Amino acid sequence: MTETPLRMEQLDLGGKRVLIREDLNVPLSGGKVVNDSRIRAALPTVRAARAGHAAQVLLMSHLGRPGEGVPIAEQREFSLAPVAAHLSQLLDVEVPLVDDYLEPDAALSEAPICLLENVRVNAGEKADSDELAARYAALCDVFVMDAFGTAHRAQASTAGVARHAAEACAGPLLMRELDAIGRAMREPKRPLLAIVGGAKVSGKLELLRNLSSLADHLLVGGGIANTFLLAAGHPVGRSLHEAELAGISRELMDKVDIPLPVDVRVAREFDSGAKATIKPVADVAEDELILDVGPESAARYAALVESMGTIIWNGPMGVFEFPAFAEGTERISRAVARSAAFSLAGGGETVTAIDRFDVADGVSYISTGGGAFLEAVQGVTLPAVAALAGRAATEPAL
Repeated sequence: MTETPLRMEQLDLGGKRVLIREDLNVPLSGGKVVNDSRIRAALPTVRAARAGHAAQVLLMSHLGRPGEGVPIAEQREFSLAPVAAHLSQLLDVEVPLVDDYLEPDAALSEAPICLLENVRVNAGEKADSDELAARYAALCDVFVMDAFGTAHRAQASTAGVARHAAEACAGPLLMRELDAIGRAMREPKRPLLAIVGGAKVSGKLELLRNLSSLADHLLVGGGIANTFLLAAGHPVGRSLHEAELAGISRELMDKVDIPLPVDVRVAREFDSGAKATIKPVADVAEDELILDVGPESAARYAALVESMGTIIWNGPMGVFEFPAFAEGTERISRAVARSAAFSLAGGGETVTAIDRFDVADGVSYISTGGGAFLEAVQGVTLPAVAALAGRAATEPAL
């Protein structure tokens, strides 16, 4: 069995009903879309299906966390109606929202593009019900999984329908994600640097373990760095850390080069208005909190970043939301942008930092997934991708 899903462009879509799973889970306010970046990211796939002469394009997505099995009429705040209206504007064609698409005698709109109501209200969605997946599959001739952000979830609208549809493939957006991750992890230009920041080692332990076997250098930031500092024998005061994971941290330091900060920015209170004090790591007092790396460490890290061939980036260096503790993350962000390396970035805080410091143009690929990105970089096979790969050998590709 091949490990690579078929791509949408490998299938003949002419005259076929095409069901595309997208991630249109966008923020709403007052019945309007607040940020349409995910919707815009899906447009090339929709247009490509239309250009491939699909008879009809059916879009499906989730929105928020509605009650499963509860009619959308009883939880209208989770309706995709605002998304359908926004899609209509962007595509310059009416995109009707279809609510009763699972009814046995349902008559779908004949519109060229339709949006199906929130899949998460359907009983059996989260449990990857075979019955529900088969009902999704009955709506189409070709299923296209294009929602990388949900590819790590084995659900009826992601993995299940891929098993049951007459034909199944990966969409362009999903494949861009997989191609970028594959380039960084399976065929990286050396040396490879992994940057992992965050609150706790325990929250990213599998990521750290996988990257420590793959990378030439590993930079750690935030509360994660504090645990490594403790493991190296440095005082961390009242800083967020996990003493019980010091032993594992030492094991990781034995596997891969993990440069630790030589100076840090500390405060006595965790507050947005706190004043930063810069001091050597050996001088952190018992009542102080380490909230960022110091300028010397940031300069060393930036120089390392700029000398790399490949960079995988997930997480900040410190509490960059507080102005006095943003410099470490900003220096790293700008170094990644300046670097000639292939850079792959993902995760909520990382994307926020990229936006905050306006460095998106310098990052080779910014992932659209949060949990899916982390699992993929951990080396986990994503359920939806596995389902597509399982079908690839039997698909009648062009």
